[in-house]
Amino acid sequence: MGCIMNVLSNEKRVWVIKCLVEGNSMRATHRITGVARNTIAKLLSRVGLGCGSYLHEVMQNLASGRIQVDEIWSFIQMKEKRVPAKRKGMNDCGDAYTWVAFDPDTKLVPCYHIGRRDTKHATVFMKDLAPRLKNRIQLTSDGHEPYIAAVEEAFGGNIDYAMLKKHYGGYRTLRDGRKKKCRRSECSAITTHVICGNPDPDFISTSLVERQNLTMRMSMRRFTRKTNGFSKDAWYLECAVNLHFMYYNFAKIHQTLRVTPAMEAGLTKHVWSLEEIANLAIFQPPLKVRGPYKKRQESLQMAA
Repeated sequence: MGCIMNVLSNEKRVWVIKCLVEGNSMRATHRITGVARNTIAKLLSRVGLGCGSYLHEVMQNLASGRIQVDEIWSFIQMKEKRVPAKRKGMNDCGDAYTWVAFDPDTKLVPCYHIGRRDTKHATVFMKDLAPRLKNRIQLTSDGHEPYIAAVEEAFGGNIDYAMLKKHYGGYRTLRDGRKKKCRRSECSAITTHVICGNPDPDFISTSLVERQNLTMRMSMRRFTRKTNGFSKDAWYLECAVNLHFMYYNFAKIHQTLRVTPAMEAGLTKHVWSLEEIANLAIFQPPLKVRGPYKKRQESLQMAA
């Protein structure tokens, strides 16, 4: 096969992947490793596809007791307000939210979904999460309304579900009883709402999944705000997220666990090396590409 995976040495492949999972953009990876951007794009495409397939297969029958969910914003090509009217609603430009499920006990991310921040994609995300869990769980989300219908459709009544809503601006009460005016972006109050079942009030929290959002922004250049490293193609965004969560779950030792999340969850018995992750690459006939950011409809259709 005359494809890039046969041209790059194992050492070079691992070096490129290491740069990508440590938060470097494709251009920065090109400058560091000397590997052409088209080559990096093809490597990311094949490894990302393999990581996504592996995670989908292995994240089954999980013994999680608690799950926190949240969405993290990014965009493809341009921000939503810049999208022309004729392209509104398309998945290849505008806002792209990554829906993330997080187990606060094992630090595992059992599933994720990239899409719009609406009821349709919330339902797809929850229907992906529900079959992966073997026990009744306690679920906590933020106050995003589409979660209510999505959780009901995916779990029925077999769940303990609560919402945690944060209120911004206005006034908050200090310890001495005085009122202090808050900035518009400052959290002034937090309220919890039990939606279904009997969730434990002590564990109604989204703090850890929000901390996971920071990990994503630090580990993937395309999620970093106010830079030109944003995603230019939906396919590469999906592949980058697949690679990130494969590395996070199986190869990155969590400081509080002293093992990887996958080891803590019993999915593997060792810390994966980057070479093992590189070997997950799925070989397929090369697609027509005119550069690293060329839109690839064939790939998107295949992934769907």
